[in-house]
Parts: sequence; structure tokens; C-alpha cells
Amino acid sequence: MSAAIFASLVAIFGKLGLKNLDSTLATTIRSVVMAVFLLLTSLSFGKFKDFSFGNIASKDWLLIVLAGVAGAISWLFYFLALKNGPASAVVALDRLSLVFVAILAFIILKEPMSGRGLVGVGLVVLGAIMVSLK
Repeated sequence: MSAAIFASLVAIFGKLGLKNLDSTLATTIRSVVMAVFLLLTSLSFGKFKDFSFGNIASKDWLLIVLAGVAGAISWLFYFLALKNGPASAVVALDRLSLVFVAILAFIILKEPMSGRGLVGVGLVVLGAIMVSLK
């Protein structure tokens, strides 16, 4: 629930901050702020205590880098949409990522999809459509 509350603040603060700023530049600034914040958080929690770059397998590096690139592309599109559209509709459509995660988790990770899960995914799609309609 905390993640959802802070995610909502991203949309609100982002929309307000994009009034006079290019969306790509805003995403870049946001990413730098996030990196510094997360670095300080990791340092304060001692996460680098026994850390070594060599201890991370090359496959894990690749997957984390790909996740970072996918996240950056996602945020570029998100902030572009946020600059040009209503925050509630942009966020509703962005949350369709849940649908894609469910599909890709089923295909790639072999995670099961129950009937209840399918209904939930359908409701997310319906909700995103309903919120984004004018």
C-alpha cells in the first residue's frame, strides 16, 4: 500500500513539475535524484558492506541492466504522456503493465494463472478503459 501511495505522488508531483519542463529532461532529473536517494539509502542500511562487482554473475548483470533500460524507457513514455494528458488517465493506462506482467509471467516464468487471476486482469483492463474515457 505504501508503494501505491508514493506512486500516486509521482504522478501528481510529476504532472505539476512538467508544466514548464520538457518531459525527457524531467525524467532525467528524476532519475538522477532517484539514483542519489537510493545510493544514500543503501549506504545508510549498510548494503555495500560486503558488496563486490565481481560477485554478481554476468547473466544477473545483463538482466538488471535490461530492467534498468526498460524502466528508463517506461518512464520516458510515462512522463511524455503525463505532460500531454490527464494524470488519472495516464496512470490508469500505465497500470495496464499489470496485465502485461501477468501474461509475460505466465509465458516466461511459467507462473500459473487462475480463473480468479484472469477475472482480476480483465477488471484491470476494464477499469483502465473506464478511467481513461472522456
